[in-house]
Amino acid sequence: MIEHRGTLISEELFEKRFVCDLSACKGACCEVGDSGAPLEPEEAKLIAKHYAAIEPYMTQRGKKAVKDQGATSVVDMDGELVTPIVQEYAECVYAKKDMKGIWMCGIEQAFNDGEIPFNKPKSCHLYPIRVEKLKYHDGLNYNTWDICAPACACGAKLDVPVFRFLKGALTRVYGAEWYDELEVIYAERVKEKA
Repeated sequence: MIEHRGTLISEELFEKRFVCDLSACKGACCEVGDSGAPLEPEEAKLIAKHYAAIEPYMTQRGKKAVKDQGATSVVDMDGELVTPIVQEYAECVYAKKDMKGIWMCGIEQAFNDGEIPFNKPKSCHLYPIRVEKLKYHDGLNYNTWDICAPACACGAKLDVPVFRFLKGALTRVYGAEWYDELEVIYAERVKEKA
């Protein structure tokens, strides 16, 4: 683990390669799983507050699932705050297929169109990094999921480390200075191993 400004970073974020290949996976992370995307309490409040602006970017069954569950966020079986899912199909209620059959995030699309002031949940934006809240640090770990095999292959082909693929998400969560310093740490480690 690497300690960096209040974070403990798994070395796998430097060692593993990853670039989402939506043409191969079709955004399966929005469709597969036992639970929705983890949410921070503030994110859940923002989704509830701006739900009317997000709703046009959702499927009919996503809207129905929110109505049936009576909430724009829920607590899952593990006691975590998450986005609701469409129970019969397991997709996130905020996911919708585009013209190419790729699952896209309605929250992200509403943000990109300027309809809401926040992007998709940080847990989605940071994937395949999962953040564990520790006593004094955020633990940043690499998460392996078989549906992401195309992303691993694409990342290996392009030689893009996980942390670098997630520059935008990491900068959003921890700031530009934190990210720039992470690049310096990475460069030093590469030099040491040369």
